[in-house]
Amino acid sequence: MVTLLPMGERAVLAEVADLAAVLALHAALDADVLDGVDDLVPAARTVLVVFDPARVSSESIGSWVLRAAGRAPDAIAPGPLVEVPVRYDGADLDSTAELLGIPVPDLVSRHAGVEWTVAFTGFAPGFAYLVSADWPFDVPRLAEPRTRVPAGAVGLAGGFSGAYPRETPGGWRLIGTTDAVLFNPDAADPVLLPPRARVRFVPERVRLTAASASTEAAEPVGASPVAASSAASRPVLRIDSPGGATTVQDLGRPGRAALGVARSGALDRAALRIANRLVGNAEGAAALEITMGGFAARAETDTWACATGALADVTVDGRAVDAYAPVLVPAGAELRIGAPRAGLRAYLAVRGGILAPMALGSRARDVLAGLGPAPLTAGEELSVGEPASAVPTVDSFPWTVPPPSIDVLIAPGPRADWFAPGALDTLADTAWSVSPHADRVGIRLDGPALDRRRHDELPSEGMRPGAIQVPPHGRPVVLLADGPVTGGYPVIAVVSDAALDALAQVRPGDHVRFRRV
Repeated sequence: MVTLLPMGERAVLAEVADLAAVLALHAALDADVLDGVDDLVPAARTVLVVFDPARVSSESIGSWVLRAAGRAPDAIAPGPLVEVPVRYDGADLDSTAELLGIPVPDLVSRHAGVEWTVAFTGFAPGFAYLVSADWPFDVPRLAEPRTRVPAGAVGLAGGFSGAYPRETPGGWRLIGTTDAVLFNPDAADPVLLPPRARVRFVPERVRLTAASASTEAAEPVGASPVAASSAASRPVLRIDSPGGATTVQDLGRPGRAALGVARSGALDRAALRIANRLVGNAEGAAALEITMGGFAARAETDTWACATGALADVTVDGRAVDAYAPVLVPAGAELRIGAPRAGLRAYLAVRGGILAPMALGSRARDVLAGLGPAPLTAGEELSVGEPASAVPTVDSFPWTVPPPSIDVLIAPGPRADWFAPGALDTLADTAWSVSPHADRVGIRLDGPALDRRRHDELPSEGMRPGAIQVPPHGRPVVLLADGPVTGGYPVIAVVSDAALDALAQVRPGDHVRFRRV
């Protein structure tokens, strides 16, 4: 049996009985993908189906999922076997064995002696949740998560095992370390442990099998070569000051959530698209996302540029120039974007599009996963590619100043029934204040607590930009483009896709009101 739950206008959550049913449904869906489906994200008891409503209707998606559930196989064809070398030297090895009431050698032999299966990925790109029918233990997470878990740490939590592809916070109990490259964005197959793969942990330094040996010599995450271009050796901008935080962004890397990779990309997609069009670039070309202003750069050659997004003073050698209009910056001139007077993020497009390291087909910086080029630093030089068309003949482009209070359309989320009667009314009737805890991952809102009817733990399930999660403190958190692709907090509602651009410009202290569709 499958239950279809809403997840905004671009996704539906298919809930089934257990993890075995998830694997069966995911296999059936993956074997006959409907045109218009962009992503399938399996989790503990759900499969998130992400689709393009311009190509397929939600009704067609529902029918397709139900048909697939009817033909889901009783047994899943085994995936490829990957052997992962591991040193059993984890910081929690002794305490975990003591907690389980077994000697350390028994814990090691049991962990290495069973065959694991990748049930789903999430949390971070390439992080695989491994399960085994032969693993008998339910291992509690740490009471206080670590703020830093090193890359390659092998851990246990609940009935799962897993290995951390990169340094992140985490609450799993660490029992070992692996040198295997678990995620390499430059590889043809970037994830070592994809869904349904079979995994064996091999003690000590036994080398990887042929199935995974190609990853041993892989470049570390983030070592992505700059795309070849005749312009690559001719910088057009030198950064004098990156301001509060400046990253390279394009339209991101959609369609990779099943690998644990978020969409990322510009938070205000409309501002990015307009800036690019006004200098003759393709809409999705890479540009700069400048948070809180304070940006300064000097032109190395005559350069067309355009600033959009937040309301801020834009100057060329001290002379004020218009935003939302193409500007020719002469060689040697300094371009500055001041602190925004309204809004939060400015976008600077340069004719030809910024050339920067590619990761999984995108130049976008994902701050949570550490994907893409690092934030800009003073002294850095930027090069550009080839423009798509001529600079348009326009005096200006119509735009509005980001307001300090916005209305945002929402639809009920998949776990609205986890909340007390009236919680959705409270969500819609409150003028929520944007807290200082707001970044590219998500925005925490301050206001009344949303009371829950259910307080049990929600098994991890697929997430989307715009999902409004409610952690135990009861205040809503709106996930943005760099947010995790799976999560364990219930989603009470989902922001409309179009409203995400407006949320990109809210500042701490601004107000957000939710309006139900």
